[in-house]
Amino acid sequence: MSKPAERKDSVWSLGEGAPEETEKRDDSQRSTLFIEKPQSGSVSVGGNITFIAKVEAKDLLRKPNVKWFKGKWMDLASKAGKHLQLKESFERHTKIHTFEMHIIQAKENYAGNYRCEVSYKDKFDSCSFDLEVTESSQAAPSIDIRSAFKRSGDGQDDAGELDFSGLLKRREIKQQEEEPEVDVWELLKNANPSEYEKIAFQYGITDLRGMLKRLKRMRREVKKSAAFAKGLDPAYQVDKGGKVRFMVELADPTVELKWYKNGQEIRPSAKYIFEHKGNQRILFINNCTMTDDARYYVTAGDEKCSTELFVRDPPILVTKGLEDTSTYVGERVELSCEVSEDDANVKWFKNGVELTNEPKSRYRIKVEGKKHTLIIEEAAKNDSATYSVMTTGGQSEAKLSVDLRPLKISLALEDQTVRLGQEIHLKCEISENVEGKWYKNGQLIEASDRVKLYHKGRIHRFVIASAAVDDEGEYMFVPDAYNINIPCKVHVVDPPKLHLDGLGEGNTVTVVAGNKLRLEIPITGEPTPKVMWSKGDKWITDSGRIRAETYPDSSCLVIDAAEREDSGPFRITLKNEAGEDTALINIKVVDVPDPPEAPNVTEVGEDWCIMTWDPPANDGGSPILGYFIERKKKQSSRWMRLNFELCKETTFEPKKMIEGVAYEVRVFAVNAVGISKPSMPSKSFVPLAVTSPPTLLTVDSVTDTSVTMKWRPPDHIGAAGLDGYVVEYCFEGTDEWIVANPELTDKTKFTINGLPTGSKILVRVKAVNAAGESEPRYHPQPILVKEVVEPPKIRLPRHLKQTYTRRVGETVNLVIPFQGRPRAKVSWQKNGSPIDKNQINIRNTENDTIIFIRKAERSHSGEYDMKVEVENLEDKATIDIQIVDRPGPPEIVTIEDVWGENVNLSWKPPKDDGNAAITGYTIQKADKKSMEWFTVMEHYHRTCATINELVIGNEYYFRIFAENMCGLSEDATMTKESALIAKDGKVYKYPVYDDFDFSERPLFTQPLVNTFAVAGYNATLNCSVRGNPKPKITWLKNKVVIMNDPKYRMFSNQGVCTLEIRKPSPYDGGTYTCRAVNELGEAEVDCKLEVKGGLSFFRLLMDGVPPHIIDSYMREVQANKTEGK
Repeated sequence: MSKPAERKDSVWSLGEGAPEETEKRDDSQRSTLFIEKPQSGSVSVGGNITFIAKVEAKDLLRKPNVKWFKGKWMDLASKAGKHLQLKESFERHTKIHTFEMHIIQAKENYAGNYRCEVSYKDKFDSCSFDLEVTESSQAAPSIDIRSAFKRSGDGQDDAGELDFSGLLKRREIKQQEEEPEVDVWELLKNANPSEYEKIAFQYGITDLRGMLKRLKRMRREVKKSAAFAKGLDPAYQVDKGGKVRFMVELADPTVELKWYKNGQEIRPSAKYIFEHKGNQRILFINNCTMTDDARYYVTAGDEKCSTELFVRDPPILVTKGLEDTSTYVGERVELSCEVSEDDANVKWFKNGVELTNEPKSRYRIKVEGKKHTLIIEEAAKNDSATYSVMTTGGQSEAKLSVDLRPLKISLALEDQTVRLGQEIHLKCEISENVEGKWYKNGQLIEASDRVKLYHKGRIHRFVIASAAVDDEGEYMFVPDAYNINIPCKVHVVDPPKLHLDGLGEGNTVTVVAGNKLRLEIPITGEPTPKVMWSKGDKWITDSGRIRAETYPDSSCLVIDAAEREDSGPFRITLKNEAGEDTALINIKVVDVPDPPEAPNVTEVGEDWCIMTWDPPANDGGSPILGYFIERKKKQSSRWMRLNFELCKETTFEPKKMIEGVAYEVRVFAVNAVGISKPSMPSKSFVPLAVTSPPTLLTVDSVTDTSVTMKWRPPDHIGAAGLDGYVVEYCFEGTDEWIVANPELTDKTKFTINGLPTGSKILVRVKAVNAAGESEPRYHPQPILVKEVVEPPKIRLPRHLKQTYTRRVGETVNLVIPFQGRPRAKVSWQKNGSPIDKNQINIRNTENDTIIFIRKAERSHSGEYDMKVEVENLEDKATIDIQIVDRPGPPEIVTIEDVWGENVNLSWKPPKDDGNAAITGYTIQKADKKSMEWFTVMEHYHRTCATINELVIGNEYYFRIFAENMCGLSEDATMTKESALIAKDGKVYKYPVYDDFDFSERPLFTQPLVNTFAVAGYNATLNCSVRGNPKPKITWLKNKVVIMNDPKYRMFSNQGVCTLEIRKPSPYDGGTYTCRAVNELGEAEVDCKLEVKGGLSFFRLLMDGVPPHIIDSYMREVQANKTEGK
């Protein structure tokens, strides 16, 4: 049984898509994603080739999805490896994705049609291209047509139909050494299911699913049988017209045996012959046809054994091959060949891609017996290719060359000039009836609702019903497949027009002075009109403060820092070849108003004033809307706004000012443009108010010719102060007020003289300040001018009706009012004797008397008698004054008794009680050892006391202070003896110790330490010493005592001795000694001080160092340097 030959194709299977359909699709729609498509290419066997596709990522949010295919559906992503590499990159600056397919060491079977597809969301784009691999120079190997066919059905009506896909591009199979035949059935039976697809691809199995079904069925039936000693083989293979033999061996020859084909029992006949040989049962099938290709099985009792029979058709030979053909585009093409049998199955290929006879295909295949014809009704340029025909026993190929007919232009396009909105109609006629494309400025034009493209026969028309400005340009018609173009120019013109819809009434434009005006006027017109601006008879250029700027669709009038003089009409004129347009534009420059004149303050009050002003001379071209008012204190620079709503009038009343403070006011004028500069400040003014009327106006005294009035100052005086008072009077029955004091009086009492005796007058008083006179204060009743005797009466204050007590040293100042008219006389006595006025001051007035003692003494104590006399009348009063002081100490304090922890004390009251009663005593105790006093009792009233809870074994002293209302006595009386609180039993005798001798000669407890100092920085030397008596400290440098040198400071504190050297120099280095001396001896300690950082000779000299010392120092430094080397 023969087996199919092993396929040796590449890892790619050849695609079966129709390139004509792809090309039609590419032509029918424009690319939406590709900006560069992969182009068809050619490569020799073993060479490398790269196909590139580019996608613009400008409008993409993420990377697009790109797939590469061979044929219709083979995805090459899974085939990447040694011979195929897929790469991609992204250029950030240009935002372009680049996708590359590299074919490395190409083989002949790599040739064919390829496709690149790119997708992004709902967008999709595809491009097909061809790869041609140049054949090697070796002759094509012979092909065993029978080894390539495969079953495509399983017992169906079309069982036995051949699938020739395994023969595709047999011209690519290279001469190879013969290999042993491989049984595909055995491979599939023993292989892992994951390797089925690989085996089918390797051995060219197209009906893998049907074979697997039959394999599964066979596997299911393979089991150990009791009836069959030897069963059927899994499959048998026979050529068409041949004979096949099925044989089984039975275990029991008596069992009945039946044969079946596709489930139907086989009866003996001339075609089917049964033979018995012992236990063997044999079935012969003669003259096999394709209908015998089926599933067979044999039954023995209840058991069954099955197999598969494959019938191979004999190869069909090409008896007459294809011939090379040349034709023109649009012509009918027929490619014919003849085969060895009628109605044979023949495959047609174009460049290795199979052509199908589908209704939509532009290729039609015609079969007439042994003759097979490929028909192309209207040949196209892309039909040029290598066409081949293939049968199971041979193949033939030929080249078809489709060229273009020479094209003649019967009617060329003409240049046109059309007005905006009119129709654009372009027409041309060519010699061939071919499609074509229209271009504008090199860009392809697609038909739309606005753009109509017509093609009828050899005439092509381009129509735009309403021309727009954008329609102007260079148009071109390009016939398909011809490298010629028919050009023309379309010029769209439009009369110029100004669009002034955005301007105000009367084409007026308002601008604020100082601002920049940029007035943009939209213009239309084609070609772009020439724009001219003018004001009066002056043309405006494109430079300067006032200038014109022109753009394709507008013109701008620019005024930098507009001024009032720029107001007026400006003319704009447009001109082009289609016409002219002009307009007047009124420019109005408005400004803030001029400042008003300085305001006038016409009236002033306590915290207000009234101000007026005149409107400004120039309102800035816009009506005055109102005014803002500000004020400030005269001494301040800070202005404060008084109104936040505009004041419409030219008068204003500022309020809430501080009385007595000088103010200034100013005004701002406001119009629609803004606020003017401030006016000049007004003259300064001070808000002032008159005082309130005087208070408590009463009659003080009356004589036969005068009346004395008194009053109190006003309750409210104000910031203007009080300059004085005016006293006025009038006689009863008249309205004429007479000023009693021509000059202001600052006193609150005034006597009106020169009045007739017995008359009655009315009196009023006014307070006067800088703001004027206050309201008058009237006396409520008429006053009779006649002297009246008033008996004396002393009005002794309540606190003087009892003893008046003061301490020594305090001030005594007593005021005793009295009354009595006229001319009361006051006299004083102390203890019945006249008062010594050198010690006590007495001052009398008409209404009171004052007794004053600056520094009271105890001798000022006593009874003071006061007497007031008026004519024969008098009144008396007595004042008891007591001057007190602290008492003296108690008299003798004695220890009356001592027992246990108690001591009984007694004493006598002090001789001097301080002119006040003794209120108590304070008792203190002190231990004899420490003599620290502690209070035992306070405010004790008796003159004897018992002190308790004393410490046994201690010896105590006691002292006592006397106390009165002024406090404790300054001194205390102490007991002369001490009180010993003795222990019961033996009396302890204290040991006697000699005094310790603390004398010691000087001894340094901390010596000096060798020190390094930095030149220019203070240095200190420290040590500590002890000794008794305290030793005297002396510092030495190089055994020379340091005395009165401001460079050194010496300290000694608690035995710590310090020498401070201020800003030392190398000269200050040396041996320093500290010497301590007292009467018992002396001690010394020394150290070395080295100052780092040398100084120049000049610097030492300027510091006052003697020259010979500097010279010695410099030699020493030089010697040290030499030793260091």
